[in-house]
Amino acid sequence: MYTASNAFLDALVEAGVSCIFANWGSDHPSLIEAIAKARACGRKIPAIVTCPSEMAGLSAAHGYYLLSGKPQAVVVHVECGTQSLAGAVHNAAKGRIPVLIFAGASPFTQHSEMKGSRNEFIQWIQDVHDQRGLVRGYTKYDNEVRTGKNIKQLVHRALQFAESDPCGPVYLMAAREVMEEEVTPSITHVNQWRPLPSLPMPEHGVAAIAKALEAASKPLIVTSYVGRNPGAVEQLVRLCRKLGIGVLESVPNRMNFPHQDVLYQGNQWNQPVQNPVLAEADVILVLDSDVPWIPTVSRPAENALIFHIDVDPLKEQMQLWHIPSECAFRADAQTAISQINTYFENYSVDATRVDQRRAHYSAQHEARRRRLQELEQLPQNDGITSEYLVACVRRHIDENAIVINESVSEFHTVFNHLALSRPGSIFTSGGGSLGWNGGAAVGAKLASPDKTVIVFAGDGSFMFSEPHAVHWMASRYKAPFLQIVFNNRGWKSPKLSALSLHPSEYASKAESIDVDFDPPPNYASIAAAAGGAYARQLRSPHEVEPALVEALRAVREEGRCAVLDVWLPHL
Repeated sequence: MYTASNAFLDALVEAGVSCIFANWGSDHPSLIEAIAKARACGRKIPAIVTCPSEMAGLSAAHGYYLLSGKPQAVVVHVECGTQSLAGAVHNAAKGRIPVLIFAGASPFTQHSEMKGSRNEFIQWIQDVHDQRGLVRGYTKYDNEVRTGKNIKQLVHRALQFAESDPCGPVYLMAAREVMEEEVTPSITHVNQWRPLPSLPMPEHGVAAIAKALEAASKPLIVTSYVGRNPGAVEQLVRLCRKLGIGVLESVPNRMNFPHQDVLYQGNQWNQPVQNPVLAEADVILVLDSDVPWIPTVSRPAENALIFHIDVDPLKEQMQLWHIPSECAFRADAQTAISQINTYFENYSVDATRVDQRRAHYSAQHEARRRRLQELEQLPQNDGITSEYLVACVRRHIDENAIVINESVSEFHTVFNHLALSRPGSIFTSGGGSLGWNGGAAVGAKLASPDKTVIVFAGDGSFMFSEPHAVHWMASRYKAPFLQIVFNNRGWKSPKLSALSLHPSEYASKAESIDVDFDPPPNYASIAAAAGGAYARQLRSPHEVEPALVEALRAVREEGRCAVLDVWLPHL
C-alpha cells in the first residue's frame, strides 16, 4: 500500500532534502508507519532527526541550510507544535532561509468514516479555526493538503516558493485521513519546479551607479548580508579594490568583506553614535541590507547620493521602512555587482582619484585596527573582558571553523575581534528572536561534520535556546560544538535600551530594573547533564587560554560538546 505519507517522503527525496527535523505527535501515525516501512524495505528517505523542542528543530534546519545551501524539512504536530516553533519561524523569515514546515492537523472525521478518524480526546481540543494563520505573517506560502493525490505537487510548489528570491519558510499541513490515503505512485519532473532565476540590474541602473561611484571623492558601500552568497563577496571585493571604495557593515549577519582589507571600515550595530565614515560619504550604495543605518543616531549627510540594490528593496514584510535613495533596484547582489564590474572593463578610471580614496580609507582602517588591538590586551585586574576573550578564541581557530553568533550586546565584539576574511565563516540568525544559537549549531555540524563549530551566546540567548534539548540532540546525533556563554548575569540589551531613552531618570538610579539573573544558573552544568558536554566556568583571564585548549580537544577528539561559562563584568 502506497499512501500520501509515502509520496510525501518521496517528494522530499526528489527535492534533495537530507533531513527531517521532527517533533512527532498523535497526528503523525501514517508518517511514522511510512518511515518504518521505508527502512524495512530499503527505500531511500531523508534522515530523521528527533527534536525534543520545535524551536531547536527549526533552528537546526536553519543552521543546516547555512552550511549546505539546501532547504530541509521540519515536522511538527498540529497547532500546538506550530506555536512551539516560536521565534524560530521569525528568524527563518527575516534571515531569508528556505525551509519546509509540515504540520499535522486534527482529524476531520469522528465516527471511523475514514482511516485516521479521531480516536484520542486531544484531537477535539486541538481543532482550531485557522492553524495556518499562526505562521502566515512569516511564511512565503501556506497551504493545506486536502488529498494525497497531489501532495507531491504541493511539496514541490512550496519549495519553489521557498527557494525563489527573497527566500523564506513555507508551511503545509494535512490531517491524518489525508496522510493515510492510498495513492498511485507518480514520477515528478523536478526541473519543472526549479526556483526562479536571479534578477539582473537594468543597464541604465548599472551605468548610473558606476558613474556615481567613480566620480565620488568618498564612495561607500553599506551592506548587511551580501555574504549570503560567497560569489557576491568576490565581486564586491573586485569592485572596491578597483575603485577604492570603502565598505561599512551595518548589523552584519555574514562575513561580507575581508576584515583585513584596508578598505574595510568596520561594523555598526546599536551604538548610539554617529558613524563618521557614513557621515562623510558623498555616494553610498546600500547593498543587501535591511537596516543600513539608524537615522535617530547615525545617518548619511543630507547631500549624499544614495543608491539601493536588494532582492527585496521594498522590504515588503516591514510596515515602516524608508531610505532616501535616488533609485532602488530589485536585483541579485552578485549579478548586479558583476554587471558593474563588467561596465568598468570598458571604462577607464581616474587612477589618481582611486589612490586618494584608497589612502583615505587605509588610514582609517589602520586607526581602527590599533584601537581594537588595545582592547584585546590581557586585563590588568582579574576580570575577563569580552574583547580579550574573543581575541583568545581567534588565536585557537583556523580556516575550518564555523562561527554561530548570538551574543546580542556583544555582537559587535565578536565581529570586530574575530576579524574574519572568509565568506561563509560566521553567521547570525538574521532575525531578532533569541534562542537560535544551539539548534543552529547542531544543524550546521550535521551539514558539515568536518567543520569545527564555535558558538557565541549571551546568557539570555543560551537560556532561550532550550539547552536541554539542544545538547541531547548534539549528543544523540554526534554533532559536537564549542559554546561560549557571555555571562554578565542578566539581560544587558534591555538595560541599554531603557537607559538610552531615560538616561538620568528613575531607571538609571534604581538598584534593580529586573533584568538580572544573579546568582545565575550553572550553564555549563546544564549542558553536561543533558548531553555529557565538557563543562567549565571561567572567572579569571588566566583561565581562558587553557580552557579553550581543553574545550576544543573535547569537541575535536572526544566528539562531545564543550560549554565555557565565562563571567564578564556584571551588566
